[in-house]
Order: sequence, then C-alpha cells, then structure tokens
Amino acid sequence: MAAPTKAEQEAEIVRLRARVAALERELVEQADRSNRIVAEAQERLYWLDRWHVDLNALMRRRGAAEFRAAIRVVRAVLRRLKRIKRRLLPGS
Repeated sequence: MAAPTKAEQEAEIVRLRARVAALERELVEQADRSNRIVAEAQERLYWLDRWHVDLNALMRRRGAAEFRAAIRVVRAVLRRLKRIKRRLLPGS
C-alpha cells in the first residue's frame, strides 16, 4: 500500500474539517432543543408550584391510575385520527 500523496492528505483534511463543522452545528442544534425542553419544564413547574399543586400527591389519590389510562386511550384515538387525516388529506 502506497503512502498517501500530499493532495490526498489535504483532501482528507478538508473532508474531516467539513465533518467536524457539521457535527458542531448538530451539537449546537441539540443544545438548543435541550434548552427549550428544560425551559418548558421549568415553566410548567413554576405554575404547579405557584398553584400549590403536588402531582405526586394527586397521582396517589384513588382513581388517578384510571384517569391516566383514560387519557392514554384518548391520546391514542387522537393520534390515529391524525394519521388517518394525513393519509386522506396530504399536506395537512
């Protein structure tokens, strides 16, 4: 196997620099998404604290598991309806 030429080495360096730049952009985008998610969670927590809502205590109450199950069923139905709508009305 022959040693790479100077031109091949330079081409490899250019390719690697482009890949590093792409990965850096991807990392910035991921950090932005993570920051948005944390900010949304902090916003929800702020209002729960302000309204003195203890979700753990609320979920320990009788009927909470059934309520969550009902919500899951409703969400599943809504997702299915959205999927059907997308199939029937492309572009929606």
